[in-house]
Amino acid sequence: MRNVIYALLPVAGFSVWLFGISALALLVTCTTTAMLTERLFSQLAGRGNTLGDWSVAITGILLALTLPPGFPLWMAAVAAFIGVALGKALFGGLGFNVMNPALVGRAFVQAAFPVAITTWTPALLPGRFSEFIPSTLAVPFMRPDPVLPWIQGLEIDGFAGATPLALHKFQQITTSTSDLLFGQVIGSSGETSAILILLGGLYLAFRRMLDWRIPLGVFMGATLVSLPLWWLDSAVYPSPVFVCLSGGLMLGAWFMASDMVASPVTALGAFIYGALIGVLTVVIRLFGGLPEGVMYAILLANAASPLIASWTQPKVYGEAKRQEGGA
Repeated sequence: MRNVIYALLPVAGFSVWLFGISALALLVTCTTTAMLTERLFSQLAGRGNTLGDWSVAITGILLALTLPPGFPLWMAAVAAFIGVALGKALFGGLGFNVMNPALVGRAFVQAAFPVAITTWTPALLPGRFSEFIPSTLAVPFMRPDPVLPWIQGLEIDGFAGATPLALHKFQQITTSTSDLLFGQVIGSSGETSAILILLGGLYLAFRRMLDWRIPLGVFMGATLVSLPLWWLDSAVYPSPVFVCLSGGLMLGAWFMASDMVASPVTALGAFIYGALIGVLTVVIRLFGGLPEGVMYAILLANAASPLIASWTQPKVYGEAKRQEGGA
């Protein structure tokens, strides 16, 4: 678990570099709230202190990285509490959760606070290390201060900019591959730099701390759907490269879909599970009302994981004969 955190540190650090102290506060708030929630429910369940396994710290970090940089901290705290309480503690704690807890929390705030979770802030703004984005410190259930101090004359809660996915879906504008790789785009705190996420994922894969079949299946599933459509009409449908590098697919494939508890344990099952996520993501992006679909794709695949594992479970040699003999 600590190695997963090590792999996420460059992504988190780059997030702070891009968006300043608001991104740092988001990371601290989500991680602290997740840990306090874990401690509370572990105590109530009589399991003692379970913070030492570091799993809940990963939940908090991942949740923060999937949220907009200027997301109000009180909403982030709600997301972290819901993610750990409903996504993990309700099922019995570590090893029993059916779905990824970070995505459970994000799904809740996606439904509860749709405006805040689709309000984006541009990267590398002046004053980002000395001033919070106004919406960061919004009072619960109140509108934030509309003035952004370090952008004179611009009255906004965050920034009414569009992510690469939204630009392509609604305006057919494609972001360059280099910008997607190196993070020079508007988006969630930790989903902008595909190259840093890829390096962190490869680090875990080479150390055998995640099943490489899952992210491979995700990218192959996404390519399987997007490539024929792109060939059919490249002016309307994005290329497979854009599909794989944009939005949260890279972070989701390497760090969320690969959750060992919520994914199949069989080799074939892991690949099918990953491919299902890739296919669902592209279908939701291209044919649904939302520009992004990674979160829902992973949660749906989490729900299907036991069934996939059952279908792909290899039979034990001689099992049929034993059953016949017993009969």
